[in-house]
Amino acid sequence: MKKGKKIAIGIGCVALACVIVAGGWLTAVRVQSKKHNLITIDTSSLPEPVSGPVKEDDVQLSKVKMHYAVYGEKGHPLILVHGNGGSHKSLEEAALYLANDYTVYAIDSRCHGQSSDPGEISYDLMAKDIKEFIEALKLRKPYILGHSDGGINALTVAYTYPDLLGGFVSCGANTSPDTMKPYFLLGVKLDDRGKHDKLNEMMLTLPQIDAEKLSRIQCPAYIVAGEFDIMYLSDTVFIHDSIKDSKIAIIKGADHSAYISHDGKRAYVLAHEFFQSLENVQ
Repeated sequence: MKKGKKIAIGIGCVALACVIVAGGWLTAVRVQSKKHNLITIDTSSLPEPVSGPVKEDDVQLSKVKMHYAVYGEKGHPLILVHGNGGSHKSLEEAALYLANDYTVYAIDSRCHGQSSDPGEISYDLMAKDIKEFIEALKLRKPYILGHSDGGINALTVAYTYPDLLGGFVSCGANTSPDTMKPYFLLGVKLDDRGKHDKLNEMMLTLPQIDAEKLSRIQCPAYIVAGEFDIMYLSDTVFIHDSIKDSKIAIIKGADHSAYISHDGKRAYVLAHEFFQSLENVQ
């Protein structure tokens, strides 16, 4: 057999092995996801998105000047909280749809967007900022929709201030850096080389959320992740199992952000169906 033909056969065998391994991994992921409410989101029936915010402003909190945008002027107050490195613009497409049913407040977390940078950041501090924001604007039992760090913020607000919220949807949250997949942590570490960026360092050291903290949550909770998210499915299930009467959903085929950040249609359906179910019970 000629050398070139042997090489081609070898490459083909390697490629076939890779396909088999990948197929086995995908099957295993699908089987595990199906155990925890694997869903697709039907976006065939939607309201028209509004044209933009009705207001943008700043509010001075005890340590932070927080920037926010308001979408819509009717319905229950709903706070949107973006992920690490984002801003209120990260969830604007969701806000444009949700404004049909809620008064939406899309905030810039401390050290993000147009909010001020007081020099330190943690999930506990951001939760305190959100509490002060709610109090400053006199919002009664608002809902929260949070993505990634925003999802962690939703959890932290809910267990730190159990009587504050009317309910929340936490998308793509994790309880510890150890529950993140290695490729993601490696990417953060490589990005942070020589920078000592506080946003990166927060992801590498926080959060540290245990079952006792999650057990303090009293308001309705919806725990959501992508099927191919950056944290292990077991951590998403742990969050759900630790919060009494919470709901869980795994979005079929989705990664960490595809269904929520810059996808207003699926974000709208996901959040609206949950919050509407709360209102129907009342």
